[in-house]
Parts: sequence; C-alpha cells; structure tokens
Amino acid sequence: MLKKFDKKDEESGGGSNPFQHLEKSAVLQEARVFNETPINPRKCAHILTKILYLINQGEHLGVMEATESFFAMTKLFQSNDPTLRRMCYLTIKEMSSISEDVIIVTSSLTKDMTGKDDNYRGPAVRALCQITDSTMLQSIERYMKQAIVDKVSSVSSSALVSSLHLLKTSFDIVKRWVNEAQEAASSDNIMVQYHALGLLYHIRKNDRLAVNKMLNKFMRHGLKSPFAYCMMIRVASKLLEEEAGGRDSPLFDFIENCLRNKHEMVVYEAASAIVNLPECTAKELAPAVS
Repeated sequence: MLKKFDKKDEESGGGSNPFQHLEKSAVLQEARVFNETPINPRKCAHILTKILYLINQGEHLGVMEATESFFAMTKLFQSNDPTLRRMCYLTIKEMSSISEDVIIVTSSLTKDMTGKDDNYRGPAVRALCQITDSTMLQSIERYMKQAIVDKVSSVSSSALVSSLHLLKTSFDIVKRWVNEAQEAASSDNIMVQYHALGLLYHIRKNDRLAVNKMLNKFMRHGLKSPFAYCMMIRVASKLLEEEAGGRDSPLFDFIENCLRNKHEMVVYEAASAIVNLPECTAKELAPAVS
C-alpha cells in the first residue's frame, strides 16, 4: 500500500531530496563496488546516479578522483543490464572533460554502436562522439556514415546531432558526410529530416550560393517535417534580410506559401518571419497578420 503524504509530512521533510546530504568522499568510496564480481546492477546504477548528481551540483572532482572512478566504471560494461548501461553512457559524457584516458571505453562504445540492440546504439553514438577527437574520428568515420543513414530513427538522429557538435572541432571530416546527410533528409521520420537539414545547413552556412541551392531543392520537393519547415523559414528570412528588395524572390513566395501549411507551428513561424522582415508593406503584412 502506498503511503500518503499530507502537508505535515512535507513540512517535516517527507518529500525531501534523498541526495542532498551526499559527501563526495563517501560516494567515491562506494564506487569501489564497481570492481566486485558479480556486478550488482541496481546498486551500481544508484552509485552512478549519486556521482552524476554531485557533478551537476557543481561538486569539483579532481583529475585523479575522476579517472579512478572512470576506470572502475568501465568494468560495468560486462553487465547487460539496460538501465546500468544507460547510466554508464550518461556518466561517460559527464566525466569526459575531467577524466584522463577516457578513450579506453572507445572499443566498448563502438561495439554497442554497431551491435544488434537498438536501445544501446543511439546513446552509444552520442557518448562516443563526446569523447572522440579529430585524430580518433577518422577511425570511426565509416560507422558514423552508416549510423546517419540507419533505418532506426533514434540511431540516425543521434548520429546527425553528434555530427553537428563535431563540426566545431572536426569540420573538414564531418563535411565529407554530406551525401549521407542528404539521404537522411529524405527520411519519413520528422525528427531525422529536421536534424539532417540542420547538419546540411551548418556545413554550408558560410556559402550563400550553396545554402540557396539547398533551399531551392527542398522547396521543390517539399518536406514532411514541420520542424524542418520552420528551420527553412528561418534560413530563408535570414537570406531575405541580407538581400535588398528581395520581395520578388522565390524565398519570399516560399515563406508566404507556408502560411497555408497544415501544421500550425509552420503557419506561426511564417507569419512571424514576414512580420519581422524590414520594410514590409501593408499588403505583404496583411495575410501574415490575419
């Protein structure tokens, strides 16, 4: 039977945060459990939760402390418990910037990324891309290209968003994945299409002609994703602002056509774009306002 908390219980701390009195040294001591065999998935997942809580509360972990815990945590990949595995992915991402030698988990993550369990593949891609650098990226480039065009939408989206983050450090490598991103942009899944369009735009955003070509292509063929439409509207309105007297442009016609889209979010985005364009006439504003 579930215990009901009344107001008095709440005031006396009945609904308080169970992690608020954690001590870093005690939690790191507990982390030694990771080395035990057999692995206790429930207990280990609870300790990883405590470590993540401390990091997110701003608790400072020294390089030695973090590395020691990280090395112990890698032993947990021997367990096939799905909850524990997901906690491992989260911890890898959070500790990647504090621990040394985080690349030791590369082979475990690559194995999960290319494995048969779809629940592991997407998170493994995200964790792997978080710890990789430009020299190591080339060794997993083939897997990333395959993941971008994967039939499982969560895997494809994970690879596309991770590629977007990797542009900051490895632009020259990621731009070689344009063909795969274009294939993903024709996906039936609305989020995959949106993420693919985002990656294609950020690869080309410094080349005005390439961005125009990309917009023209999608304006001709249409899109399934309302999120992708909203992004196209934003890119089109940005280009229009840079053009002097661009009201006769096909870009303006595209935004105006979006006012008749079946998705309300696209209609609202188009109306917002038209209203915010400089020097709009009353005639141009009327359909957006209505």
